[in-house]
Amino acid sequence: MEQELFAVCAPGLEPFTADELRALAAEAIRPEPGGVAFRGSAHVLFRANLMLRTATRVLLRLGEFHARDFEQLRRRASRLAFEDCIAPGRAVRISVTCSRSRLRHSGAVAERVHQAIADRLGTEVPVAGPEDEAIQQLVLVRLVHDRCVVSLDASGALLHQRGWRKVGGKAPLRETLAAGLLLASGWDAVSPLADPFCGSGTIPIEAALLARKLAPGRGRRFAFMDWPGFDASLAARVAAEAEAAALASGPPIRGSDRDAGAIDAARANAEAAGVGTDIAFEQRTISDFQPPPGTGWIVCNPPYGVRLRGGGDLRDLFASFGAVLRRRCPGWHVALLCADARLLRASELPLEPRASWRNGGLKVEVFRGVVPGAA
Repeated sequence: MEQELFAVCAPGLEPFTADELRALAAEAIRPEPGGVAFRGSAHVLFRANLMLRTATRVLLRLGEFHARDFEQLRRRASRLAFEDCIAPGRAVRISVTCSRSRLRHSGAVAERVHQAIADRLGTEVPVAGPEDEAIQQLVLVRLVHDRCVVSLDASGALLHQRGWRKVGGKAPLRETLAAGLLLASGWDAVSPLADPFCGSGTIPIEAALLARKLAPGRGRRFAFMDWPGFDASLAARVAAEAEAAALASGPPIRGSDRDAGAIDAARANAEAAGVGTDIAFEQRTISDFQPPPGTGWIVCNPPYGVRLRGGGDLRDLFASFGAVLRRRCPGWHVALLCADARLLRASELPLEPRASWRNGGLKVEVFRGVVPGAA
């Protein structure tokens, strides 16, 4: 049976999430602000949780209706098939957003939906707090112009939590954003790739997982696995299919950083991700950067704050970055995240904007191009 589903992602990543869903054979794909609506069977639901690299979570859209008062809200919500997803005794947490609707008090809306769930299940339903993530079912309620959409979280822990980040850097790039950067770069996943600002290794690790077709959610448990009627045999079959599709090796991938602690963290994280032998990590300054042999992609998230620690001007860093690439990487593709286009001019690289989203509260853009010179 097909279900109405929704993949939540960071605003700006919707086109890449939609492309991923097409590759998973999802149907009725429709990008919306903050995610992508789609339709699929239980098989597609599991594959989406297991395989999506740019999504934050996957939701089951249980139903929608108009609600202009609280009595109507409770009555119509109680018609939804909560019993398909919430087992008796399962704690729930209800998250509500209200916009331009008669019902504006999110706490009162949550109370009525909780009552509706109890009405439908015919039993008391425990309420969980945010700290009880492992034992709860998250119910999301969105009211816009009196139209109420009720969804259930099918993922559990956010999908960017791959499970391999054992050591964090000073400002690690979220895994889903690193995957989005790689997809936006146009990398073919078979050519060499290098990141000269690798930090704790997020971009090279996500690149290795992508190149080897390793499922980012492998080994994880998802919220829908606790739903009544969960088909464990289907889950085992989908997981086995994903493992069978994985490749034994990938292209040369190199990560470097000036900070020795960051390189130690990157190596530990790569080992935890199962790609420790796929990536060469080295402690190097940008002036000493060496790409892998051949021609490929430079994909990175360089510093783009106001100033570097120690007072160095970021324009000098970008100028050095551009000079090194022109000297050592002619013909290579380059893609980077940057919050200040003025810094890019210092690099003297022919880069054009490709996509944009927010990172750490800052609007950042993906710029990409080809380093001048013969390949």
